[in-house]
Amino acid sequence: MAKAGVPFEQVKVFSAAIRIFHWLRALAITVLVATGFYISWPFVVGAASTDVLVQGWIRFSHLIFGFVLCAITLARAYLYFFSKSDIERRSMKDVMSVKSWITQLKSYLWMGKLHKAGVYGPLQYVTYLMVSVMAFLICISGLVLYANIYHEALGGSLWGIASWCTELLGGLAWVRIWHHYITWVFVIFVVIHVYMAVWTGIRFKHNSVDAIVSGYDYHPEEH
Repeated sequence: MAKAGVPFEQVKVFSAAIRIFHWLRALAITVLVATGFYISWPFVVGAASTDVLVQGWIRFSHLIFGFVLCAITLARAYLYFFSKSDIERRSMKDVMSVKSWITQLKSYLWMGKLHKAGVYGPLQYVTYLMVSVMAFLICISGLVLYANIYHEALGGSLWGIASWCTELLGGLAWVRIWHHYITWVFVIFVVIHVYMAVWTGIRFKHNSVDAIVSGYDYHPEEH
């Protein structure tokens, strides 16, 4: 296909599953951050009636989207290792290449173009890997907090591991503190991630926000 007289090659980079999980995770993180801040510091006062349970509904939403984030974190890990497409796994080649690191850092300084073996550059790959680790840790700390409050059903079945984690971290207060610290990691990451996604589209004219919407990226054809 062509764009402004310049031929472009259409490349499929993200499957439907990856795109759906990406936006579900974005929604889950947004709701979890908002409800988490409210649970930590209730800034909305409910009506003077026993029929209105603002804190209860906020906590319920936090729990629901917390389990959604847990499910997505596991699903994304599965897709990374077992998806038919290896475009994400191929990015690991760039992480192990000093030349690829130099190329990406130079491209960010407007010195040359960005060439990648997979869908992510080395800096992107390492960043997304760390965010995935943070997602795993915030899910674990959230489940520990859940088991310390709800002692039946799922909470009861998790109690053995949760009590061990609570003791390992020095008590329930420290579990909450680390849960909050990791939340701020996500807040900072989202701001930088959105900025870089838009900037990348402007700088390189491809691999931008539209790729995670349509699933396709467009690269200028080489002659």
